[in-house]
Amino acid sequence: MTAVPLVDLTPWYSGDPEGRRQVATDVDRALCEVGVLLVTGHPLSPPLTHCLREEARLFFAEPPAAKAELATLPGGRGWVPPGGGATADLVESFGFGSEEAPAGVLGTLEAEWFEPNVWPAGTPCLRASATAFTRCGTAVAEELLRVLALALDLDADFFTSRFAAGAWHADLTWYPARRTVGSVAPGQMRVAAHTDPGTLTLTDREPGLGCLQVQTLEGAWVDVPCVPGALTVTAGDLLARWTGDRWRSAPHRVLPPPVEAPAEELLSLAFCAEPDPRAVVERLPTAAAGPTRHDPVTAGQYRRERAGSLPVG
Repeated sequence: MTAVPLVDLTPWYSGDPEGRRQVATDVDRALCEVGVLLVTGHPLSPPLTHCLREEARLFFAEPPAAKAELATLPGGRGWVPPGGGATADLVESFGFGSEEAPAGVLGTLEAEWFEPNVWPAGTPCLRASATAFTRCGTAVAEELLRVLALALDLDADFFTSRFAAGAWHADLTWYPARRTVGSVAPGQMRVAAHTDPGTLTLTDREPGLGCLQVQTLEGAWVDVPCVPGALTVTAGDLLARWTGDRWRSAPHRVLPPPVEAPAEELLSLAFCAEPDPRAVVERLPTAAAGPTRHDPVTAGQYRRERAGSLPVG
């Protein structure tokens, strides 16, 4: 049975060349074989994520009528209500993203990735906590992009230079308890099986029975463990395309709220690192990636086509 790898980033942050090479090798293997891994030794602190969860829970506890003022479609900015997607998932979320459009983007089609965020009036501290989370998430993502570059024997700034004006997106995802959602239809999930459309997603998760699962190369579904202090790192469709499918964008899902734990509610914090929408995704200048069957495409164009013109994190 395939296990989801756990990689300690401490040697990477120490700066030792041999340690950094080993981290890059371990991450490469995980993305090739599974497409999902856990990382520890990063600077995203528990007090920061605890603070954001406290604020997010206050928001999700608001009456639906209050949240409805911020309602949006999946992948948008604001509140995505239960069943807001195509599969009637048992989940609510709140999304926000980068508002700092790079020079030359305003007035173009790519400006859609930098729309203004909306924030709930009833939880005024949410914005500050979310901003602190995304600031730290950006820093962790930048280091992981350097890890990816080393894994493929690319220049150290190959990815970071293409993400410098990125269209990042974040989601606060709340999974209500079984006693809250009531009956569950056959096959209904907290989140149905899917792949991420973008590049790299970093998720801080809470442990629970209604857990995250990933589909292996053999087609089996395996649990993604929830290790204290670890971030779950998921490769998206765009990263798989960029590497000529060397790295997997693996289908994953979140199980329904468990009958045996009717009070279990979980809240995940996800940061999606995305490149400048004008960045060209094409065959990488490295033998590690090998040939590709994909035509060159800009990151913005690909995500529009993948998401039906909706910005998706």
